[in-house]
Amino acid sequence: MTEPIYRLRGVTKSYENREILRVATLDIYRGEIFVVVGPSGSGKSTLLRLLNFLEPTTAGTIQFGNYTSNGTGTAPLELRRKVTTVFQRPVLLNTSVLSNVAFGLQLRGRGKDRDKIAQALDRVGLLGFANQWARTLSGGEAQRVALARAMVIEPEVLLLDEPTANLDPYNVTLIEQITRELNQSQGTTVVLVTHNVFQAKRLAHRVGLFLEGKVVEVAATEQFFAHPEDERAAAFVRGDLVY
Repeated sequence: MTEPIYRLRGVTKSYENREILRVATLDIYRGEIFVVVGPSGSGKSTLLRLLNFLEPTTAGTIQFGNYTSNGTGTAPLELRRKVTTVFQRPVLLNTSVLSNVAFGLQLRGRGKDRDKIAQALDRVGLLGFANQWARTLSGGEAQRVALARAMVIEPEVLLLDEPTANLDPYNVTLIEQITRELNQSQGTTVVLVTHNVFQAKRLAHRVGLFLEGKVVEVAATEQFFAHPEDERAAAFVRGDLVY
């Protein structure tokens, strides 16, 4: 295992004095696919917002490379640009597919890199949609545009928040293939939140189970599903855990 790209220590996140997330310790390793599972309301999406420095921690520290966030101040722009998120319901600009994919490059002064944009659209199967208005796309097509927009800026870390929820099998398979290829060919660190245990089995190097805002168990994928140590993790794997 390589060195951690993230180190979380004593991290909590509260909203209006209600604690949503408490992580005593968690390392996420550079170049891995780390899949976070758990029921709704278990703090999974909150974790992603903290990892993308979209919100400060209430307490504790998140170390990303050589930078440490302690809940005060704002992470440097250069660092935040190393991390990008694809949300369950992607927000697309009211413009063409091509312009949506180019947006991140334009912010970085690289908006004219048409070859890179075309490659990303081709990879997600949407090259022929480049001039189509983004708002006319289906849910699966919109999610693939969002993934292409993330891919084209070549982030060090890709955060995926239920990226295939409510999508048809074709789109699920394609998004999983692209995620795996980004990890293998570019060494992109992927943190993926999902309710789908089968997706976790297919993609993860390690799996973390979150319940009620706390980390219950983190283990290599085979160990997590075959020999979970915590009874709550075992119940989750069996499908007996109901919240």
